[in-house]
Amino acid sequence: MLAGIEVYNKPRFPYRDEAFSVLAINAWELLLKARLLQLNRNKLGTITAKERRTNRDGSLSTARYIKRNRAGNPMSIGLFAAFDRLVNDFDDTVSPAIRRNLEALCEVRDNSVHFVNNNPETELRVNEIGSAATRNYLTISRLWFAVDFSEHNLSLMPLTFLRTFNRSEAVQVSGEEQRFVEYVSQLAADDDDEDFSVSLHVDVLLKRSKDADAQRFSMSNDPNAIPIRVDEENIRETYPWDYKILTARLAKRYSDFKCSNTYHTIRKQLEADPKFANERVLDPGNPRSAKKMFFNPNILKEFDKHYTRG
Repeated sequence: MLAGIEVYNKPRFPYRDEAFSVLAINAWELLLKARLLQLNRNKLGTITAKERRTNRDGSLSTARYIKRNRAGNPMSIGLFAAFDRLVNDFDDTVSPAIRRNLEALCEVRDNSVHFVNNNPETELRVNEIGSAATRNYLTISRLWFAVDFSEHNLSLMPLTFLRTFNRSEAVQVSGEEQRFVEYVSQLAADDDDEDFSVSLHVDVLLKRSKDADAQRFSMSNDPNAIPIRVDEENIRETYPWDYKILTARLAKRYSDFKCSNTYHTIRKQLEADPKFANERVLDPGNPRSAKKMFFNPNILKEFDKHYTRG
């Protein structure tokens, strides 16, 4: 799983969606087999694949024999055989959401191995399915084996931080790709488990933090910069001050501050920079509604250049 996430989070790594799906399925299969061994005192027969042989008369044998690969080594059961054995033979509680997520992830894997995934909608689905698969993996590993992954950064990076990702109705997709998207959507429709998910939509929220490991970013007017969307619902978190609060803060901060034309000129210049200010429509549903300017506390650093701290 670590290898899959490492590959996925390389923004310029070709075939990363496909590579992640293969590695994540591998990780899940090993996890389910480890659980079977845990529940049955490490007996390897618990995960050994068996088969009936063909008798001389063409009928199948009653006895089941160890299935072997081309090298003659015993083969183990597959992903869903392990899942079903956990549920049916050991009565282990495994959320149906996990199975639906793995079915979706296997569909990505199968299309990756046998075909080509090459459209934005598929990339979005891989991110949502993969994020859920990773979260489910962490949760159930902690539940079954008390494994602590806190030292690892086990999360798929949101698409907006990795590449230009614009959803468009004009994107042409093949019939196979469209059926894949519809199949995954159908699986996710019944996603009602609180602890485990079929797919996850990841929202990136930005807020001030004094933590040493917090990620730094800067807002920019550069059209080539990675897009960061600020929704109405969190805009007040980023820009909490209005004109009245800003002015009051400045009056308390500086000994020589006056609400004069000089102050207004400086403020107007800073209002054009999205790092410091944002003009919000008071009624988002009405474009003719009155507008109001809100400010980010970082604007104080700019006023420090013009006034004396009191």
